[in-house]
Amino acid sequence: MTTWQVTALTLFPEMFPGSLGCSLAGRALREGIWSMETQDLRNHGLGRHRNIDDTPFGGGAGMVMRPDVVSAALKDVDPAGRPVIYPTPRGRTLTQSDVRRYASGPGVVVLCGRYEGVDERVLEARDIEQVSIGDYILSGGEVAALVLLDACVRLLPGVMGSDSSATEESFSGGLLEYPHYTRPARWEGHDVPDVLLSGDHGAVARWRHEMAEMATRQRRPDLWAAYVARAGEDISRPVGVHAGVDRLN
Repeated sequence: MTTWQVTALTLFPEMFPGSLGCSLAGRALREGIWSMETQDLRNHGLGRHRNIDDTPFGGGAGMVMRPDVVSAALKDVDPAGRPVIYPTPRGRTLTQSDVRRYASGPGVVVLCGRYEGVDERVLEARDIEQVSIGDYILSGGEVAALVLLDACVRLLPGVMGSDSSATEESFSGGLLEYPHYTRPARWEGHDVPDVLLSGDHGAVARWRHEMAEMATRQRRPDLWAAYVARAGEDISRPVGVHAGVDRLN
């Protein structure tokens, strides 16, 4: 089995593997299903103080990571067919489709920005993919990198106990996941939907699909529009509701 390889370029190598050293991802790391190395960007800094940033042309607050420093760090990495990814609020939204593509390859190189970000010239010159994990600002790219890597690692063969775990969850078919229930069957006056206790696997599958459609339409109209467009359906059609509708709502 080929090891899925991760290289993180960062000013804070101690932030890795972080949470990825725990649970299923941590076990997979110890078993060699995936590997991680870090490179300290400061090693490529300039001058006595190892400077990696400078003031922005045109003025403004903050500092910008220099293109020559970032380029030098990238030259020390053998990508071996791996995409170089830069987490940034300016990037396209990271999707499950992206995650599946990354996980199916040999690994990734992640560039973790700090300050006001990275000089645009090196991003363009080195064909670096810019992705965003959401419309909010973090102190740096390390946390976003951990999110991206967690999403990828869990899809690697041998990481999750059941293959169905990855095929029945949110976004796998363009929909949010259906709601889940466990014991006790009655809790604080709320019952588990009858259909889940029926033993009728066909009815359960239909109910779960209907609940996934309902949640997607109510909570993520953007995903719903894309889903019905792919299915060639009328977005205005009502979503079917099984008699065993979630009684917690």
